[in-house]
Amino acid sequence: MLYGYGITMNTSVPLPPPELQMGSYSDVQNAVPSKEQRRLWWALPLLTVGWISLVAVIAASFISVRLWELAPGSVEQVASRLSFDKKALSQVTRYPAESSVMFVTAYGGQLTALDALVGALDPDVDVQTFKERFGESTPGVQQQIGFQSMTSAKQIAEYVAYTRLGLDASFTLGAIVVNESVCLETPVALSACKQLGVGDTITAFNGEPTETLAELAPLMAGKKEGEIVTLTVTPHKTSTSVERRVQLIVSPDEPNRVIIGFVPADTRTVDLPFEVGINTDQIGGPSAGLAFTLALLDELTPGDLMGGKKVVATGTISEDEMVGAIGALQQKAVAVKAIGADIFIIPASQSDEDIAAARRAAGSKVTVIPVNDLAEALAALESLGGSGLTNATISL
Repeated sequence: MLYGYGITMNTSVPLPPPELQMGSYSDVQNAVPSKEQRRLWWALPLLTVGWISLVAVIAASFISVRLWELAPGSVEQVASRLSFDKKALSQVTRYPAESSVMFVTAYGGQLTALDALVGALDPDVDVQTFKERFGESTPGVQQQIGFQSMTSAKQIAEYVAYTRLGLDASFTLGAIVVNESVCLETPVALSACKQLGVGDTITAFNGEPTETLAELAPLMAGKKEGEIVTLTVTPHKTSTSVERRVQLIVSPDEPNRVIIGFVPADTRTVDLPFEVGINTDQIGGPSAGLAFTLALLDELTPGDLMGGKKVVATGTISEDEMVGAIGALQQKAVAVKAIGADIFIIPASQSDEDIAAARRAAGSKVTVIPVNDLAEALAALESLGGSGLTNATISL
């Protein structure tokens, strides 16, 4: 049976629309792009950008840059870090703290490129250059000075707590070690900031031995600005002495006082009737001095100095019980808020800007109390429900 030529079977291919019948096959495809093709045109560039971004982020997380962070750290109890040996317990009675005072730290590690970017966007992180972080020092020297400062802070805290309680304690002066340079805006070639390095030990002044600051101070009497002196110095991490000529300057803080141009490290040691161990691991710096002092007084006296409150304290402590300013106060306030503290005791000697920033960072639920000395800290705690300081049971 024959079929007409105008009839198509089910398997035949339909003819294109009339207006396209005279065109080529490629003309048909170009004229009507499929949805899949349109998606592909957008997807390929986006996919490429995505992969490039991912590779860049991964690379940035491994590439270290010469930038350092100052960021919120940890808050920890002091009492859990205290240890009393048999000698100590033979002379005093220990009263374990009911609610131990806490100390707070700030982180300061070197950053990767990714960390630096994230830190720059975080208002609670201060991204610092090498110069801002270390000044004329180096990371190794800064770390060593930090550990030495922590050791001194612990010993001074013991001295202050013991003398408060009537126990015998005294200081022995140590070597003269450069902790920081004092530089004028336009230092000359013989300025101390150019002739001395952090960690250097000064052993003589114009040929006169100077084992401690007690020997150095009288030799500076009568010296005038611009006068050149010769210092015998043992550079950091060496055992060989060298002579350095230094031109004296006027103190930036005291116009009537002539100085060499450095801030000495606190190298004193404390002579105590007994030692209380304070484990600080790898934490450096002197800012926990006030917290250590309060913790020792709490452990050596009956009652609860903190009054059941969650108290964090920061600030250096000196032998005359003065509380000194510290760094990274805003970052520490952030950490204090994070652990839900009730009270944050800080140095009144911080700048008004520092104190205002700390209050903002700590939030309205944390009572921020600036204090000038230990007596003010104790009075503030007692007014907020603490037991107050009473005499320890001494059994000498």
